[in-house]
Amino acid sequence: MFERLRNYFGKIKDRQINSLFNDCNRGKKFSVRLESILFDYAKTNIDETARNLLLDLLEDAKVSEKREAMFIGDKINETEDRAVLHIALRNKAENPIYLDGQNIMTKVIASLNSMKRFTADVRDGVFRGQGGKITDVVNIGIGGSDLGPAMAVKALAPYHDGPECHFISNIDGAHINDVLKSLNPKTTLVVVASKTFRTIETMSNAKTALRWMGKAVRNPTNQFVAISASTLETKAFGIKDDRVFGFDDWVGGRYSLWGPIGLSLMMAIGFKNFEEFLDGAHQLDRHFLTAAPLENLPVMLALTGIWHNQVCKYPSRAVLPYDQRLSRLPAYLQQLEMESNGKRVSLNGKLLSEPSSAIIWGEPGTNGQHAFYQLLHQGTQIVPCEFMVAAKGHEPELAYHHMLLLANCLAQSQALMSGRGLEAAREIAASKGFAGDMLEIQALHRTFPGNRPSTTLIYPKLTPNILGMLIALYEHRVFVEGVILNINSFDQWGVELGKELATDLVPILLSGEIPDNQDPSTQQLLSHIFFSNKG
Repeated sequence: MFERLRNYFGKIKDRQINSLFNDCNRGKKFSVRLESILFDYAKTNIDETARNLLLDLLEDAKVSEKREAMFIGDKINETEDRAVLHIALRNKAENPIYLDGQNIMTKVIASLNSMKRFTADVRDGVFRGQGGKITDVVNIGIGGSDLGPAMAVKALAPYHDGPECHFISNIDGAHINDVLKSLNPKTTLVVVASKTFRTIETMSNAKTALRWMGKAVRNPTNQFVAISASTLETKAFGIKDDRVFGFDDWVGGRYSLWGPIGLSLMMAIGFKNFEEFLDGAHQLDRHFLTAAPLENLPVMLALTGIWHNQVCKYPSRAVLPYDQRLSRLPAYLQQLEMESNGKRVSLNGKLLSEPSSAIIWGEPGTNGQHAFYQLLHQGTQIVPCEFMVAAKGHEPELAYHHMLLLANCLAQSQALMSGRGLEAAREIAASKGFAGDMLEIQALHRTFPGNRPSTTLIYPKLTPNILGMLIALYEHRVFVEGVILNINSFDQWGVELGKELATDLVPILLSGEIPDNQDPSTQQLLSHIFFSNKG
């Protein structure tokens, strides 16, 4: 499937991206617009021939058919025999979506209304702590039960008018200690998010939070809420059924922010803004389902990713939001993309012959410029960069700051593409007084090879609606890439083995005795831990 693309890339790989702008209309031709969002991929080496070959991948992989299958509730998560219907959670049109003969929208709407009522009670002071109105909400979860809401709450800080939200995920005791030590247990609501209510990290932290609250109030579970599919486990923990918000197996953890997992976000920004968030995602869903490939944001974002990873063989991708409030987005996308598409076996049970997910990493600009951009510009590895920035900030009195931010974002993509040649570098070195051999050495240090690809996504302002669109955009990008690679983007068996081995190691650590069945390295590590603890 990729042979024609790789053969073509072999012919043009040394071509300068700059040269493509001999076509003065390239910017328009190699960009996608959806209302006020612009995705520009003109600063890549994709030309019309490459793009047509990439579009052929969509036909070969039957992306449109599989997209339709997802939206109508077919069980496209084949290894777990499940439908993939996170899109139902933001189906603002409320069109029926059937699964096993049942219209699941009835349940979705009921769940959303239940969240709305509870959120209003908390924000209005009807539901109170045992010391007064709820001032703080602590979300305890991990993975999809943490990364999504933690990222979104931070992103939408200008819309916060409810209780302050905090997030605990790590089993490291330092995390829960540092969050809880400054809170008043009498006015804190704890949200425990775990589908099974057995996740060891989450439940260990939940029990610690329960003990913390129990030292200050008589009935601590009265200030606990559960997001779980297991009412038996939540009841055993002591949480009443009317404070349990359930979700189904047709919503994967990393796709679950749109439903009850988003409860902490709803409490922070209110139901109206949460609806705007859902509206944005639904709008992007309709766009993904109906727009032609060349005008389809998720499709072209995915094909650009396929070009860089599977065709050009660039193994990593930097996500660079020039938006401080999106500082947790790279971590969120790490899970969304690497857990979804970091596979080695195809849907037909054969080992992949192609690379799967790119390695996703990044930091917000301009911080990254003073950290790893050295490697991006002059390192020996080419890292495709995905810039994103708002045209306008939330702070009009700080408009000059935002202008500087925009200038830096645009300049970095320019610099990556254009670079600086040796002759220009010689002139700079000479202006600083260098001559002879030292001038040549200094000039080489100041040379930028350029020809490094990047894309830029510009949105008007980071609102709830826009954030919903951005997250849905990346969800569908992952879907398209997964279909082209013929893998299941919706299971995550790779997380299982380490958890099983950790469970086996707990009794060993508690006993202080090292069995013979551990490998020599682990035996040495255990021995060192035991020796250190004796001190």
